[in-house]
Amino acid sequence: MAEPLLVSDGLTVDLGDVRIVDGLSFRLEAGRTLGVVGESGCGKSMTALAVMGLAPYSSRVGGTLRFEGRDLLAMPEEARRGLRGRRMAMIFQEPMTALNPVVPVGVQIGEMLVVHEGFSASAAERRAVELLDRVGIAAPGQRARAYPHELSGGMRQRVMIAVAIACRPALLIADEPTTALDVSVQAQILDLLLELQRDEGMAMLFISHNLGVISEMADEIMVMYAGRAVEHGPAQDVLMRPGHPYTKGLIATIPDPARRQAVLPVIQGNVPDLRFRAPGCAFAPRCPRAAAACTAAVPQLHDMAAGHGVACVRAPAMA
Repeated sequence: MAEPLLVSDGLTVDLGDVRIVDGLSFRLEAGRTLGVVGESGCGKSMTALAVMGLAPYSSRVGGTLRFEGRDLLAMPEEARRGLRGRRMAMIFQEPMTALNPVVPVGVQIGEMLVVHEGFSASAAERRAVELLDRVGIAAPGQRARAYPHELSGGMRQRVMIAVAIACRPALLIADEPTTALDVSVQAQILDLLLELQRDEGMAMLFISHNLGVISEMADEIMVMYAGRAVEHGPAQDVLMRPGHPYTKGLIATIPDPARRQAVLPVIQGNVPDLRFRAPGCAFAPRCPRAAAACTAAVPQLHDMAAGHGVACVRAPAMA
């Protein structure tokens, strides 16, 4: 059996003496989507940056990361730079800070083709216009000459997608790509990503704090809390039969027009300060089902059903 496109085994990311990502393991097959969900500060974005080789210089990345059978963490920086943009690409949460404000967007798209594909400047310019049309921007020839500040938020995100898909990467990482957009534009961007994935056959690592969005995009879901995976499995299983109290809490907060409530559900408490990790399960202080066993040791993922792992001592194990 062929190795998955992306393999993470025991991934860790440390900033100083603080562990931001703690022993994260997952697999992503070609053409599939892994949705990564959790509150702000749980390590989602740092995981994506570690995969891309863009974690802060002061960080230390450990464990194993393999992409297309190659050990990313043992790879020289020059080789990883050759992969970024060509075989793996990333859509950032805020395009206004990711795009160069003083370079026309068409030039920024074309730069990927010049650097990675050997296009001439004129050929890259023509292809950039085609890509802007592909991502649904009207009058693409005119927009290619525009600067980021001259475009709406939705247009800027479409430009970021055009940059990311320019070289037809095998892996697309989307880090909260719709957070800053209104609901109608958000739906358009999600539909565009699904269409591009279907047409190009890309695998996607889709990161969000919104389980409602994840449910529309993912084949599998990994729920993160305090730098660790607390639940992981097929999207339908995780959404319909959640095993971890944190996952259940996230699902309960999804607005439902059929469920009229005077007070919207919330998860009580706050995300823990990772500088001061308590023993045992990091979610225990916020968990309505916490017991003494929850603080005895860090719970490990165990199968609640085939392929559906839950890191909770109260979750049933597969018979």
